[in-house]
Order: sequence, then structure tokens, then C-alpha cells
Amino acid sequence: MAQRVVVTLFDDIDGGEAAETVTFGLDGKVYEIDLNPANAKKLRKALAPYVTAGRKQSKSGKTYRHTAVAPDPAAVRAWAQSHKMDVPARGRIPKKVYEAFAEAS
Repeated sequence: MAQRVVVTLFDDIDGGEAAETVTFGLDGKVYEIDLNPANAKKLRKALAPYVTAGRKQSKSGKTYRHTAVAPDPAAVRAWAQSHKMDVPARGRIPKKVYEAFAEAS
């Protein structure tokens, strides 16, 4: 025996037929609402200024941070050696060497 399941969406605002389910979040909670094309457009238009001004959040829940890019270690090591600084040939470069390199730049 075969079974046929028909899912009909109804617009949660006006009760008419809905075309899509829109997902959005606010205050750490995620919401879904079934909307027809006109109401979905209204919702997106209303949220547009906030979406444009907002920051995306990572999947872990932490906001993205912009970090500074450290200088190339090979360049720092070469600079330090040319300035007679004690720097290991391999491994971690001491913080004081990076600070001196940054001051000289």
C-alpha cells in the first residue's frame, strides 16, 4: 500500500497559503514563520537595515573577530640576525624580537 502525504503551508500572518518557511533569530533564539511571497518580502525589507549593520555569528556561537596578521617569521628572523639580535635558527621567535621588529617598521 502506498501513502501520499501532502503538506500545506498557511501564512502565519494572514492565514492564506504560504510559499516558504523563513528562519530568523533574535536574542539568541531561532524562529520559523510560514509566509507568502509578499509577507516574506516585507519581513526581509524590515530586517534589511539590521542585517546589513550586524555581524555574522560563527556556528559555535562566538562572534567573528578580526585579528592582526603577524609578520613573516622568516623576515623577522632575517631582520633580527642583521641587527645582531639573539634569535634561534628554528622554532619560536621571542616576543621581544617581534616587538623590536614592529618598532623598527
